[in-house]
Amino acid sequence: MAVMGVLRQTGRVLHDALSFVVFSFLDILDLILCFAFKAVDFIVEAEWKPCYCSSAKEAITSSGKILVFEQGESKIVCLTSTRLGLEEISDTLYSRPSLVSEFSKSTVNELRRFKVEDKSSTVTVLSSGKNIKKGTTRSTITVNSTIVEMLRGKIGGQQLYPTSRWSDCDCKFCTRWTTSSKQTLFVRAEGPKDKAKEDVLFVHGFISSSAIWTETLFPNFSNAVKSTYRLFAIDLLGFGRSPKPADSLYTLGEHLDMIEQSVLEPYKVKSFHIVAHSLGCILALALAVKHPGSVKSLTLLAPPYYKVPKGALAAQHVMKQVAPRRVWPLITFGASIACWYEHITRAVCLVICKNHRLWEFLTKLVTQNRIKTFLIEGFCCHTHNAAWHTLHNIICGTGSKLDGYLDSVRDHLKCDVNIFHGRNDELIPVECSYNFQQKVPRAQVKVIDNEDHITIVVNRQEVFARELEEIWRGGDHEVN
Repeated sequence: MAVMGVLRQTGRVLHDALSFVVFSFLDILDLILCFAFKAVDFIVEAEWKPCYCSSAKEAITSSGKILVFEQGESKIVCLTSTRLGLEEISDTLYSRPSLVSEFSKSTVNELRRFKVEDKSSTVTVLSSGKNIKKGTTRSTITVNSTIVEMLRGKIGGQQLYPTSRWSDCDCKFCTRWTTSSKQTLFVRAEGPKDKAKEDVLFVHGFISSSAIWTETLFPNFSNAVKSTYRLFAIDLLGFGRSPKPADSLYTLGEHLDMIEQSVLEPYKVKSFHIVAHSLGCILALALAVKHPGSVKSLTLLAPPYYKVPKGALAAQHVMKQVAPRRVWPLITFGASIACWYEHITRAVCLVICKNHRLWEFLTKLVTQNRIKTFLIEGFCCHTHNAAWHTLHNIICGTGSKLDGYLDSVRDHLKCDVNIFHGRNDELIPVECSYNFQQKVPRAQVKVIDNEDHITIVVNRQEVFARELEEIWRGGDHEVN
């Protein structure tokens, strides 16, 4: 036992050391790619494009367009006259310290703490009749210049950038939304057009698409459900066949507005069940809180709910939980790159997303069609702008809001809440679902053995379809 403990500790130290080296290199690589992309953007598009490497600067409040004020350290809260408010912008977009700087900061803080503990008293100075700790700096109002520029375009009603950039895919599949007069989400609707008994909304997760539902669950529902339920599977804003505006910040409000404008309003949906996966669970909760009298049941798969310690910056805490900058397991390594490196992820999108048709062909050729290619479609068919902002503004940026959402679900919603989680999920730990249940005691948590973040849907579609039908039958009570 002692030997095993030593081996585990040694392995942990080696893993931490390797992670430090790898991510320190990635910090440098991301900086190099920043300058490279700026140069290519200027050559191809004849102008510099802002990125979140830009240093933060004070917002010009005298313009009458944006009012920004600070609440806590480096936390931006904004009030505007438009629907889009800066309170929805996650500070993780522009505040992602490098691993070296974070290590240096923690080391300095430890040395300072050790030095302070040796002193018998704290030195203070008197200023204007108040005791202020020496070294305290004035609070300043700051906002990242990229956000300011993009918001000005929003407020002015203009589109800053063309519908796609040179590094985005311009195939018909990805740009079909540009030819439509209605800028709404792609919706796959099945079921009776008239006199439907129930409505169900399916919301996919991060870098996915409606196909994760339509290719797995929809064919496996019973004839009774197919004939009496209207099933709506959407591609979220920026993903699949839905619009991918280059000037969007992909905030929570934008995602919710598009769901309402694309499903609830045109199809005249009055009450509905929700089935959501991963990132989609956050949108499902926000939608349920916004329409508390309309939701008949909530079924969530792998909800990313992380408890935020008191006094911690919520968005930063969630980002470090989702993307802890570790090289193993591989899915954690991928999530860490996606969260921390703006330009490396743009390079990945340039190679994979812009050439998704080639990757789909090669996958079919190599595997002889044994791999479910709809997963590749969901993984590849998005823009870097959409993935980057959705990841930060939805998963990280809502860290301070989820407790309030869960309180509302517990106290104000009467619907059933069911949670499914794969025991082998290495991206979002099972503890997230149990934390959810602690906040909403009536939530039923079912942990599925031998399934992970993806296979919880694609490997058990027949069983899951039956489970959903049972949940919907139990939620058929009248919604007040």
